[in-house]
Amino acid sequence: MTFDYVAPGSVAEACDLLERGGPDAHALAGGTALMLLYKQGLLRPEKVVGLSRLAELRGVRRLAGGGLWLGAMTTHRAIEAHPDVAGFSPALAKAFASVATIRIRNQATIGGNLAHADPAQDPPPMLIAFDAEVEIAHGAAKRALPLGELFRDVFETALSPGELIVGIRLPPLPTGARATYLKFLPRTEDDYATVSVAARVAVAEDGRCSDARVCLGSVGSTPVRSQAVERALVGQPLTDRVLAEAAALVVGDIDPFDDVRGTASYKRRMAEVCTRRALAEIAAPMAH
Repeated sequence: MTFDYVAPGSVAEACDLLERGGPDAHALAGGTALMLLYKQGLLRPEKVVGLSRLAELRGVRRLAGGGLWLGAMTTHRAIEAHPDVAGFSPALAKAFASVATIRIRNQATIGGNLAHADPAQDPPPMLIAFDAEVEIAHGAAKRALPLGELFRDVFETALSPGELIVGIRLPPLPTGARATYLKFLPRTEDDYATVSVAARVAVAEDGRCSDARVCLGSVGSTPVRSQAVERALVGQPLTDRVLAEAAALVVGDIDPFDDVRGTASYKRRMAEVCTRRALAEIAAPMAH
């Protein structure tokens, strides 16, 4: 089966082509997910809208006030290796470095990653923990959406026909914030996670937690932010007891399902273990 391929010269043109093509039109960014689905017979587009000419969708830059912007067509490898990403947070660079193999990271883009909406992917939990917003274009119009609201279900997003992800905006980190990304996988290092945990925690001058974000991957149909864990941390000193009691609450926020990387019950147990480990990693240097 063949498809028509077109490479528009502007974001507005790309949006128009996608809208006129309807459900049979698909955007092509890095192509790692689209071509895999095509080879498996799970996707049969009539029109493919290539985004390779849209230079304005590439790049990484620091924003006024200390935030960060990631262009949708920027590859995982480019984000992983960019000094502004490590300067913003080493944990963010680590999350992107955790994706598959370097060959995949050199091809796959962050916009394609988010639009694919696989709940086992590495960057989304970390970006959600950083309160990221996704910038979406529809012709000449743009809107911003909290990244956690983009994902609706496995492989389903809140994008409407004719909409295109153009970038991701991360606000400045709270004062004193630290973050980490922990990926548990019992198979090969380039596999999807059985459970992943992204955590960001800040501590006030009195030693108590002033801000917390915890988001997990591979434990539901979308990335899952555990607000129960966050509420249990804020206002508390980061003692071993507080961390363990907070981590135990994660099982009430997740809804994992059985797959080749583990049963639902196994994932629940590992979600608690990994959440506790992630929090302990962040808390250790703060205790000194």
